[in-house]
Amino acid sequence: MVLGSVLWLVALRLMAAPQETGGPEGRPAVPVEVAELEYGPLEQRRTFSGTLSPRAEASVAPKISGRIERMAVNLGDVVLRGQVIAELDDDEAQQTVAEAEAELAVADANLAEANSALGTALRDYERVQTLQQRGIASESELDVALAAREARQAELAVAQAQLRRSEAALAAARIRLGYTQVQATWADDDSERVVAERFVDAGDTVGANTALIRVVQLDPLDAIIFVTERDYARMSLGQTATLQTDAFPAQSFEARVVRLAPVFRQASRQARVELEVPNPDQRLKPGMFARVTVVLDRIEEATIVPTSALLTREGQTGVFMVGEDKIAHFRPVEVGIRTIDRAAVAGEGLEGRVVTLGQQLVEDGGNVTIPQDETEVTPATRSTTRGGRP
Repeated sequence: MVLGSVLWLVALRLMAAPQETGGPEGRPAVPVEVAELEYGPLEQRRTFSGTLSPRAEASVAPKISGRIERMAVNLGDVVLRGQVIAELDDDEAQQTVAEAEAELAVADANLAEANSALGTALRDYERVQTLQQRGIASESELDVALAAREARQAELAVAQAQLRRSEAALAAARIRLGYTQVQATWADDDSERVVAERFVDAGDTVGANTALIRVVQLDPLDAIIFVTERDYARMSLGQTATLQTDAFPAQSFEARVVRLAPVFRQASRQARVELEVPNPDQRLKPGMFARVTVVLDRIEEATIVPTSALLTREGQTGVFMVGEDKIAHFRPVEVGIRTIDRAAVAGEGLEGRVVTLGQQLVEDGGNVTIPQDETEVTPATRSTTRGGRP
């Protein structure tokens, strides 16, 4: 490519008129290419490679062990919070509930019996107390009646405690029976998720807390990228970006920076950045490769030149400007935002057109020729000059 440019310059110099010279030393004019200055906004964009990741995910597992009777969901199914996704064999749990109900009935009967015995003991004590006051019953008989009353009161307390224990056992049995209906639950506020993986089938025997499925949140997704120190300094929370994937190359998706890692990885000297990607139609999927373009800086009103126009003379960055007189003047500039092919510059004397090719051969104040101006002739004009007739 460099050889081609040199050959192009040599050819243009040979094409240039031999009598056309410029500068105090009579040097021949240098053929160059020029471009118009641009004015307007300029953005510095950076594109990073990354991966789409679910905002949240969770494994759904039973709280008890057992054999799976039925799996209610499959890969790719939408799962609502609280939905039953699997059923375990509940024969043993049903039997446990029945036994607990029977124990509760026995405890209820014992309580009724203790209540009745206490009532009889109270009446006996009151009768003996009355007889003792009349001098018919002795002190020892009153003591016996009092002891019987207190014994029946203790029996009643035991019966009440047994009833509460039986009620608790029944409640626990019913809870355990409910565990045979495995429900999808997660901590976040989203009401639905999608089955990303299924690990078991009906008929499998699983232990407590063994994952049956993994569910993920698809809206929104997170785009994970890693940035260098130079780019990290220009990243901020809430910064907007656009995202593209190989699955939908013609479509761009909006994204927003939501998390910036406070540390850099020592191996790569890069920091993790997470962007939120709205995905209402769920076309994007976790694991997809993503290209994230972030606007790192923006100038609303900039003087813009092609990056090919920039050069360094005597340690100073500048451009050559050409006016109507075809004399090139070196103008020092400060370079701001710079993209692949355009750069924002600031400096004095930025008027006319800027030299984009051939400026390495140009001296400050030297004459130039612009072959592109000479070749911009319409076909109709060419036809009138051939043979001296229209």
